[in-house]
Amino acid sequence: MTDDSRIGAIWSALKAADVPELRTIFTNDPDRLAKHVIEVGGTRFDFAKTHLLDATVDAFVDLADAADLAGARTAMFAGEAINNSEGRAVEHSALRGEGRAETVKEAKMLRSRMRTLIDAIEAEALGEVRHVLHIGIGGSALGPDLLVDALARNSDRYDVAVVSNVDGAALEEAIKGFDPHATLIAVASKTFTTGETMLNAASALQWMMDAGVDDPYGRVIALTAAPEKAMEWGVDETRILPFPESIGGRYSLWSSIGFPVAMALGWAGFEELLEGAAEMDRHFRTTPPRDNAPLRAAFVDQYYARVRECQTRAVFAYDERLRLLPSYLQQLEMESNGKAVTRDGVAVDGPTAPVTWGGVGTDAQHAVFQLLHQGTHLIPVEFIAVTEAGDRQDPAHHDTLLINCFAQGAALMQGKESDDPARTYPGNRPSSTILLDALTPNALGALIAFYEHRTFANGVLLGINSFDQFGVELGKSIAKAIESEGPKGFDPSTMALIERALT
Repeated sequence: MTDDSRIGAIWSALKAADVPELRTIFTNDPDRLAKHVIEVGGTRFDFAKTHLLDATVDAFVDLADAADLAGARTAMFAGEAINNSEGRAVEHSALRGEGRAETVKEAKMLRSRMRTLIDAIEAEALGEVRHVLHIGIGGSALGPDLLVDALARNSDRYDVAVVSNVDGAALEEAIKGFDPHATLIAVASKTFTTGETMLNAASALQWMMDAGVDDPYGRVIALTAAPEKAMEWGVDETRILPFPESIGGRYSLWSSIGFPVAMALGWAGFEELLEGAAEMDRHFRTTPPRDNAPLRAAFVDQYYARVRECQTRAVFAYDERLRLLPSYLQQLEMESNGKAVTRDGVAVDGPTAPVTWGGVGTDAQHAVFQLLHQGTHLIPVEFIAVTEAGDRQDPAHHDTLLINCFAQGAALMQGKESDDPARTYPGNRPSSTILLDALTPNALGALIAFYEHRTFANGVLLGINSFDQFGVELGKSIAKAIESEGPKGFDPSTMALIERALT
């Protein structure tokens, strides 16, 4: 049970606390690094360059207790229906072995089914396959796209392309260079009715038909929680890879939605990914709040969003292989916690999720860092870097990359005074750094699970349901109305745009 009066008092105390500048915080506490760095496996989470004091962390630990975070966490892993607005459990962790026993068993069975199908594909039971076209949108595309791009760049297994945008140019780009006679299509949709996905899938099939491919439907794999819909669409039951209804789209890459990842990495790599995530699950479940990496990160998020009223959070991956991570996190965090009411339907009493945005270092330094260093907005920054290089170039490349990453965090904190106001850097600007030893499937699995649990923890601290996404439905319903009814019943601006472009 939550203690609302206690929660209100803690927030009031946090907002009233006087917090010195970052440089002073380090000066005042020679042990700060030891207390604000958490090591999990081969990943270092450094929160030392944030404004959280020991007393701040104590207050947030108290807040987590008052919000019954431990109870909510137990309920999630037990498979209880914590998605109260939809009456659903939230069981993505069970897909990697940490959760309700029945779901873990079902996930193992479904994973075995996927492996059997992949073995058959590798044995050319579906004919020659050199290319995999994965079609989805949102969580059905962002996770696979991130993982394939990050981990399979040098794979000699299959060419994998992910297409999500309904813009025909996106599909054309995805299939450019693919031989339709050697292509496998994976259609990923939880309901198997998602408009953009099904239109792209139909166009991909037409591409095969136009090329004279025998039985194009025989080269389609369906990844869905609605297998009957896939069969109605024309996919044979033997090529349907189901996943449970309790798996939300943005948490689904561990299910059959990860099929293109397993194709690109091989089965051992996919299993390693799952085990890395399971290691983070165990850390989140069993580690006390002060040393719990996802929970500590949520404390940082809440401090800057609610106490300092920062409207955005910037994420910069100082590794080209992680260039898609900011986009992945945008959906995970903003779709999960971009809410205006609590779990009980009452208006929230403050900001919820900030706007997540970011880019890739060092490119971003020459694009947006001017505002971060000297602009009027206070924006907490998160850096992600990898100690081991992912290329075979002169080591100077990777050394320079890491030096720039660490220098930016130091510069944001330290600042620099000058007699020339235009050359003055105020400093006192916070950042966190996540440093992976190496970018392996295990490490990336753990990192993604870290972000999942961080998002969940933020939702609990805010008292909201992180697992529905009704906000994406209104625009879709209006689009359907325009498609079926044309330009009538809308505002004059919308009607004029429809008439100009579509009639």
